[in-house]
Amino acid sequence: MSEAESQPVSIKLLEKEFNFNCPPDAEAELLASADFLNTKMLEIRKSGKVLGLERIAIMAALNLAHELLQSKQEIHVGVADRLQHLGDKIDQALTKQDKAASLDTSE
Repeated sequence: MSEAESQPVSIKLLEKEFNFNCPPDAEAELLASADFLNTKMLEIRKSGKVLGLERIAIMAALNLAHELLQSKQEIHVGVADRLQHLGDKIDQALTKQDKAASLDTSE
């Protein structure tokens, strides 16, 4: 992306301002993401266990990455369970159809 296709956007994380270039149609998403990240970073800072902007940012990033991976795993398991259930229903329907077909041919 060229500079002409992007615009400067300012975000605040823990009262510190950062400037980024982003496409005009992505500004709202960037601001929402920054707000979400700032909330996570404030939670970590309030816990008092992690000091320093960089360490808080890394801890927030690790927590968010962990949550993302857990969500992906839960979705994967949910889809696998649903596919198994649908496969079982198909097997039952085919078995029922085979039994009905064998009764029809034996008459």
